[in-house]
Order: sequence, then C-alpha cells, then structure tokens
Amino acid sequence: MTRKRAGILSNAALVGTATMASRITGFIRDIFLAALLGAGPLAEIFVIAFRLPNLFRRLFAEGAFNAAFVPLFSKRLQEDGQAAALAFAGQIFSVLLAALAMFTLLAEIFMPALVLALAQGFAGDAEKFDLAVHYARISFPYLIFMSLMALFAAMLNAVNRFLAAAVAPVLLNLVLIGAMALAVMDLAVMDNGGSISATSDGRVLDYVIYAVTLAGLVQFLFVFIAAWRAGLRTPLAAPVLSDDVRKVWRLAVPGILAAGIGQINLLVGTSIATGQAGAAAWLYYADRLYQLPMGVIGVALAVALLPELSRRLADGQDTRARDAQNIAVLAAGGLTLPAAVGLLVLAEPIVTLLFERGAFTAADSAVTARLIGVFAFGLPAFVFIKALQPSFFARQDTRAPLIDGAIGVGVNIALSLSLFPSYGAPAIAFATVAAGWVTLSLMLVRMARRGIYHMSFDVLRRLAGQMAAAVLMGFVLAYFVSFLAAAQRIEPLGTLTFSLWLGGLIVSGALIYAIAAILLGGVRRSDIALLRGAG
Repeated sequence: MTRKRAGILSNAALVGTATMASRITGFIRDIFLAALLGAGPLAEIFVIAFRLPNLFRRLFAEGAFNAAFVPLFSKRLQEDGQAAALAFAGQIFSVLLAALAMFTLLAEIFMPALVLALAQGFAGDAEKFDLAVHYARISFPYLIFMSLMALFAAMLNAVNRFLAAAVAPVLLNLVLIGAMALAVMDLAVMDNGGSISATSDGRVLDYVIYAVTLAGLVQFLFVFIAAWRAGLRTPLAAPVLSDDVRKVWRLAVPGILAAGIGQINLLVGTSIATGQAGAAAWLYYADRLYQLPMGVIGVALAVALLPELSRRLADGQDTRARDAQNIAVLAAGGLTLPAAVGLLVLAEPIVTLLFERGAFTAADSAVTARLIGVFAFGLPAFVFIKALQPSFFARQDTRAPLIDGAIGVGVNIALSLSLFPSYGAPAIAFATVAAGWVTLSLMLVRMARRGIYHMSFDVLRRLAGQMAAAVLMGFVLAYFVSFLAAAQRIEPLGTLTFSLWLGGLIVSGALIYAIAAILLGGVRRSDIALLRGAG
C-alpha cells in the first residue's frame, strides 16, 4: 500500500511538472504570437483556425474517452492478458481512425458552416471569412493526430507509464515556436539602424498554421513510439462495431456531453466576440493567462486529491470521503484565492511584460489586462467546480453536473448576447464568470439536498481566513504596483529591471499570503499531511 501511494505521488509530481513546462513554453509561444500578429485580423484568424480542431479534440479525444477506455483496457489486461487487451485496443483504434477520417472529410467540406458557427462576426468581411476557412482547413487534421495520440497515451497510463503523454503537449509549443522563429528569419528585413523587424503578413500565418498540423503529427509519433517500445503494439483490423466498441462509447457519451458544456461556453464567447475587431484575440491572450493557475491547480487536485475521494467512497468510508472532499475544497481555495487576487492586481504589468512588443500595442495590453481582471473573479468558481465534480462521478452520476452546466451555458448565452453590443469583449468575460458561479451554486445546493456534501462551519471559517489573507496580500501588492507605475511614468524601466520588480512582487505576495493565511487559520500544518495521503 505504501509503495502504491508513493507511485501516485510520483506520477502527480511528474504530470504537474510537465503541465508547468507546457504552460511556460505556451507563454513563450504566445509572446511570439503577440509580437508577430498582435490582436489584429491575422490574430483573430489564428484563434479561429486553431480553436476549431481543439474544440473537437477536447470533446472526443480527452477526458471522457480516456475515462471510458482505460478501465476497460486495464480490466482486459488484468483478466485476459496483454494479447487480449491489445486486440481490444486495436478494435478501438480501427473504429476511431475510420470515424476520424470520415468526420475530418465532412468538416473539410462544410468548413464554411463551422467557421460561421465559431466566428459569426466574420460574416460581414468576405476576405477575413475566406482566410479563416482556408486556414481552418489546413489545421483541422490536427484533430486526427491528437485523437489517435490520446488512445496510445491512455494505454501507456494504464500500464503506469506517464512520461510520454505528460511531455507531449510541450512538443506542440516547441514546434510552433520553431515555426515562428523560421518566419522571423525568412521575413526579417534590415532597417537603417541595423535592427531586425518582421513583416506580419499572411506568410507568418502560413508558418504558424501549417506548424499546428505538423505539431499534431510530432506529438502522435512521440507517444506512438513510446507505446511501441513499451510493447503496446495494437493490431490494425477492419473497423467493426463490436460489443466492446459499443460499450466504450456508451460509457463515453455522458462524459462527452458533460465535457461539452465548457466547450459550448468557449464557442459562444468566441463566436460573439468576433463581432468586435480584436476581441477574439484579446480574449485568447486573457484566457491563456487566467488558465495558468486553473490548469496547474486543477491537475494537482485531479491527480493527488480527487482519486483519494473516489477510493474512499468505493470502500464505503463516508466520513473519510467527506474529509477528503473538505481538503479538496480547502486546497482549491488556498491555492486559487491568492492566484485570483494576484491576477486582478498584477494583470497589467504581467500583460505588459509578456505581450507588449511588436504588433501588440499598449492599447491591446490595457484591454487584455481588463479582461483578465474580470476572469479573475471567476477563477475560484472554475476550480471549485473541478474539486466538487468527482463527488458525482464517484457515485456514477454524470447527469447532475450536465444539468447544472447546461443552466450555466444558458446564463452565458443570455448575458453575452444582451451585454456584448454595449460593453464589447468585457461582457464575454463577465458572462463566462457569471456562468461559472451559477453552475457552482447549483452544484452546492444539489449536493446539500442529496446529503452528498455540505461545507461545514469549520470549512467556511477557514475559507474566510484564506480570503482575508488574499485580500490583505492584494492591498499590499496594489500599493507597490502603483509605485511601480509611477516609476514607469517618470522613466520607463528596462525589461530585465521590470521583470525583477514583477518577480519580486509575486514572491513577496506569496509570502505575505502564506503568513497571513496561517495566522488567520486558513491553512494548517495538518493540511499538508492530508495532501500527501497521510492519515
């Protein structure tokens, strides 16, 4: 038992480290994108062309499919041996490949309709619309490679091999960074002062979009070779809808529908945002920043805490299951509340440092920072939802989260459509935040009514302590940010000096929060033991 827990912690550290590496290389990628494309029409076209295959990849290739496939593959591996398990995987591979080929062909044919659904604001600009269709057709095969990669990654995870699947997302960023570096070298021109600048025209977008599909192929080959070397060699046969294949999809469909809630919110926001010039690009950059704490914290909770909750429920340990859920909620609050306040206060200097160069102007930075400030208010809701959903999934209930999420989508659509004409891009961010809090509220009420879970007075008191510590940290940071802004107005700081200032503020804020949270009772030493699985 001890060895098994150590393995879980080791895998959690591995996945968490790889996730952070992916986020860091993703920021480098976006720094290049912002400098080359800014927030203009080409950036908006990139967002649409890249988001289309990612939309369907997240629906079909991730999460729900793996959750359905891995238990069945593991059971077949344990009961019938590796040959039978690989034959089962081969059936899934054959049907998946055929389905993806057919779906991609249909998508290529009906791409104008898909682009119109995702970018209704492009309808009034024939040139922009045609370019979006053209580049979306180039990038869409990325879906095939990533979906097949997900199958082999699931097989590796089932035999306790996590490295290849964890590292693969980094390759996407590295390929795109390399493509943009080549674009800069190809398009660079020397001015009289001897500096180099890049012409941000359609050729830059050519490099980036073709690199998306290439990156999908690279990631697939990387994971495929890892599976091959691990002895996971699936036989390829004619696609047949066998009982095993049907069972996988019967289990996957509810999860796909639940996962689709978040993607529908993303689709609605992006589509409406294309009605304002630059809005889709501003939302993309803002989304990338506020997704950093959400992604890293979400991975930590999913890998280290939430499986523990499922195990205790399966063992009938209701009291210890509630304890595990409590620590999940407290961990979500303890990590997310300071991150949200920090983003709210530091949004402008962070955006300025990361993106404000080349084609990305000070005006773009101001709008993007404003959007991040709005998203920051929703960050705790998004992470709390991730921390609470497993209470339903562990009880084999995917319907309740689907209903709560669907109501949130309705709120998002209603607010986006009603507020966007007057307030523009910030209305999209506000609608997304409101949808998150509505979904969380419905989930908490449902859990309390069913007796699944309710926050005790002690948990609420400790969350209040975390919130108070985060607010205190925010006031201190706001004071120094105003001092930094005043210094910038007198004499602009160099990039290195500005980076050191910002890094110092982030570290200082973390220390202030940690000390205040402990003094206010928001964080206890016993929490660390629970996080490590002790007790």
